Amino acid sequence: MFGADIHAETNGLLNRLVEAHRPLVVSHGGVSTSTVPSNTTLAARAALLSGADIIKIDVSSSVDHVFFAFHDGFENEFLGVDRNIQTMTAGEIGELSYHWKDRPLRRSRVERLTALLGEFRGRPFMFALDRSWWRWPTLLRVLDGLGMAEQVLLKVPAWEAQALEKLRQHRTKYPVLAICYTLDEVRALPIHDDEINLVGVELIAHDDDSPWFDDSVMEQLHRDHLLTWVNSETLTTGIPLFAGNDDEKAVAESPSAAWSRLFDLGVDAVQTELPWLLDHLRSRRERP
Repeated sequence: MFGADIHAETNGLLNRLVEAHRPLVVSHGGVSTSTVPSNTTLAARAALLSGADIIKIDVSSSVDHVFFAFHDGFENEFLGVDRNIQTMTAGEIGELSYHWKDRPLRRSRVERLTALLGEFRGRPFMFALDRSWWRWPTLLRVLDGLGMAEQVLLKVPAWEAQALEKLRQHRTKYPVLAICYTLDEVRALPIHDDEINLVGVELIAHDDDSPWFDDSVMEQLHRDHLLTWVNSETLTTGIPLFAGNDDEKAVAESPSAAWSRLFDLGVDAVQTELPWLLDHLRSRRERP
């Protein structure tokens, strides 16, 4: 079981998902298609149809503290504007659309986070919220209003001590995933602090010298009841997130070439922009 016993009820869905299939398929922003942008309700639906267990959503906020599902920094590319949406009011953001996804009589709007999440309340899958920790505790109070603690996983860099303290002080103990590059970062985590519902670690590996390829390290993480999560997205910066075992390799060579190593390591969750390919490989490997 991942997470402490005291948080077993909140972590129930996560543990049921892992018991059913491993590794979990994590869809980055949902599945974007010709007319469907990422970080939207339709992208989330497409991800579920593609076999995803968890959908990773980016969080942004307006200056008047309304939360949207959007990765700031991509305004010019996606929305055709030269302003960061986090300098805009909710009304201004509401007028924006993904201009390259619009079609006659239907504009693809930037969606409010609560509307997107609420559409799937009570469904047997989860959302992982990224790029939100500097918006705590305001965002945490907004999430409380949704009543979806079992379905919401919060990402936070392991070194963000102030953000972790805000989680400690907040009444609702949302499942938390700490982003770690080194063993020292893992060792410094509040693993035995019941006031923080730490359920797992996202492991970043730039090359094969990473400690995450050591079986004994992975075994210890599991003994500490920590879910192991890796990111197989291919960044345009060229910086590998898990030693080149990534989405581009899955297409250029094969899904097995990219991800079988992760299966063999015993990784519990893989974040990808190709959830249908990862789900297909998982299904093949699960067959007797």
